[in-house]
Amino acid sequence: MDTQELTTNVEKALEEIRPFLKSDGGDITLISIEDDKHVTVRLEGACISCSVNQMTLKAGVETTIKKFAPQIETVVNIA
Repeated sequence: MDTQELTTNVEKALEEIRPFLKSDGGDITLISIEDDKHVTVRLEGACISCSVNQMTLKAGVETTIKKFAPQIETVVNIA
């Protein structure tokens, strides 16, 4: 999978999870993909101060991204 295809797949994953985040007043933005296996995102809006945002990141975002792009190893949120 080339870098453009990988980026497209990660964006598709974010589009799938975005409605759930927006329903709670949040959102997510793709910041970067490094070495084709490490994704950096930014949780936004209500997600910033949410006490379960790390659980959302791992259980929701990372799982969904890995479904679309199995080679991804980690997903990290930056403030």
